[in-house]
This record gives sequence, C-alpha cells and structure tokens, in this order.
Amino acid sequence: MTATLSSTKARAALRTSARFSAELLLILLMLAVTLWVVGRMWSVVWPLVVGLLLTTLTWPPTRFLRRHGWKPALAASAVTVLFLLVAMGVVALIAVPVASQSGELSDGVFRGVQEVREWAAGPPLNIDDAEINRAFDSAVSRAQDGLGNVAGAVVTGVSTVLNGLVTAVLALFLMFFFLKDGPRFLPWLARQLPGRLATDVPTVAARGWDTLGSFVRSQAAVGLLDAVLIGLGLWILGVPLVLPLAVLTFVSAFVPIIGALFAGFVAVLIALVSNGLTDALIVLAIIVVVQQLEGNVFQPMIQSRGLGLHAAVILLAVTLGGSLAGIVGSLLAVPVAALIAVGWGYVREQLSEPSQDPGADEPDTGAPVPS
Repeated sequence: MTATLSSTKARAALRTSARFSAELLLILLMLAVTLWVVGRMWSVVWPLVVGLLLTTLTWPPTRFLRRHGWKPALAASAVTVLFLLVAMGVVALIAVPVASQSGELSDGVFRGVQEVREWAAGPPLNIDDAEINRAFDSAVSRAQDGLGNVAGAVVTGVSTVLNGLVTAVLALFLMFFFLKDGPRFLPWLARQLPGRLATDVPTVAARGWDTLGSFVRSQAAVGLLDAVLIGLGLWILGVPLVLPLAVLTFVSAFVPIIGALFAGFVAVLIALVSNGLTDALIVLAIIVVVQQLEGNVFQPMIQSRGLGLHAAVILLAVTLGGSLAGIVGSLLAVPVAALIAVGWGYVREQLSEPSQDPGADEPDTGAPVPS
C-alpha cells in the first residue's frame, strides 16, 4: 500500500523552513549592514587592525618588562622604541647592500638587455637593430601620448603612499596605547556591560586576543621558513644580496600572495642580471617549489595548529578573502576565520547540555587577561 503524505506534517515542515529562511535572511542583512559600516569607517578600522596585530607581536617583551617591575608607560615606550629600531634596521639591512652594489646591478641590467637584443637578432626571430629601434621609438611615443594617464597613476601612487604612512603612524600610536593600557581594557569592558554580557564578551575577547597572537606567530614562522630555504638556495648559487633578499622574503610573508610574488620577482631579476639566465631559472624553480610547499603544506599545518582551524578551512578562507577584498582580504581572512571559530566555540559551550558525569571537567572559560 502506497503511503500518503500528511498535510499536517507538510504544513509544519513548510512553516519551519519559512521561519528558518526568514531568520537566515535577517542574519545576512545584519552581516551586510555590518560590513557596510566597517567599509565606511575603514580609515579608522584599518589602523586599528594593524595596531592590534603589531601589539600581539610586541606584547611578550612588554609583559616581561612589566612583570619585572617596569611601569606600564615605561615598558610600552621601551618596546615601541625597540620596535622602531628593529624596523629601521630591517630597512637598512635591505637598502645599504642594494645601494652599495647598485653599480654592479646596473651593469648587469645593461648586459642583460644586450643579451636579449643579441638573442632576438638571431634565429628564429631574426629581428635586426632597425626593427628594435622602431619598436623602441613607438613605445616612447605611446608613453608620451599617455603622459596624462601616467601623471594620474603617479598621483594615485603618491596618495597611496601617504595613506600608508598615515596608517603606519596611527597604528604605531595605537600599539603604544594598547601596550600601556591593554590589560585594563577587559575589566573596564566588563563594568560597562549589563548582566551576562559582562562575562561573555570579555571571555570571547580574551580568547580572540590569544588567537591573534597565534596568527602573528604562525605567519612569522612561515616567513622565517621561506627566508631560510630561499636564502640558502640563493647562497648556493652565488646570487648577490642574499641577506637582503632573505629579509625581504620574511617581511613579505605577512602580505599573502602579492608579497611572495614581489619577493620572488626581485630575487629572479637579481639572479638574471648577475648570474645569467640559467641561474635565474633555477632561482625561479626554487621559489616556486618553496611557495607551493608554503601555501599547501607548511602554512596550513602551522596555522591549523596555532589557530585550531583545519588546513582546508584556512585555504578556503584565504581564497574567499582574496576574492572579496584583494590583498587586505587575503591578509585578514585567516584571523577573521579564527575569531569566528572562537565565537562559535564559546556559543556551543554555552548552549551545550551540562555533563552528566560528576567527575567530568568543567569547560574552559577562557584565557586569563594578560597582566
């Protein structure tokens, strides 16, 4: 006998689906409004985010000094000055060797151009100097015709650099204040919130702080691994400027995708103009292998251990963040995903049924606030 559908159950299922769809639409609408507000306030939000990331990197030495009797303001000032000195040292470590070998690099670039011209003049291209000169003249005329666009691009570039400098200065000041007054923030926040929120929000914030620290440390570990492997390959091949290139690789690791491409392009270019095409291709192969290992093995493994996220979730988060917001989205995708996981984990703890085993351990309520 064929079973018939129950109209009562069907209506109940439709009502449940409709209610669920309406609630989901409200959540999506709230998310869209939140993202819109963040976008409108991005000039403030972005320095705040950078300041928090820098604070997670500089908080351990500040905590060490505070535990050994230093006043909060003095400890924050000392660590901020030390951070500036290290940053300037990194810039000098890159700039000074490059400046000292700029003559050799310019000669290498000239030789590389000559080699390309000689290769183009031979088979199978057989392009003579007259054709090359005509192509060069055509390129110059097009460049002259497009001076307006070039000027616009220069203005845009200068504006971007100025915005970056303003962001860096604001982030540095915010880092100082976070280092100085950060431990007092969660107790102050607990006093401002009513009822249960006074416990829930500071707990989630403390766990989120630990998660951001794990993210920065994992990025530093991945960048150090890239710098060592690529630097070792450059040293074996005898490519100049090995140390600046290794430092550049480490620093660029904090900017996913674009940072790796930029550091790799610089390394291949220097290898080409100094050692020739063969070594440049070998350097390119080394960089490709290291970047593939980083993106598909090392980074997911390190970040999944430090952040409690599966490697596949990290890969999908970086892809989604890059498609939505470019470089900034790729940079923030993993910590945002980890913070969402922290909030969801806390909600699950609060909604879970209490354990019936009297000997079971109580769930962890969060990491202590640093002091």
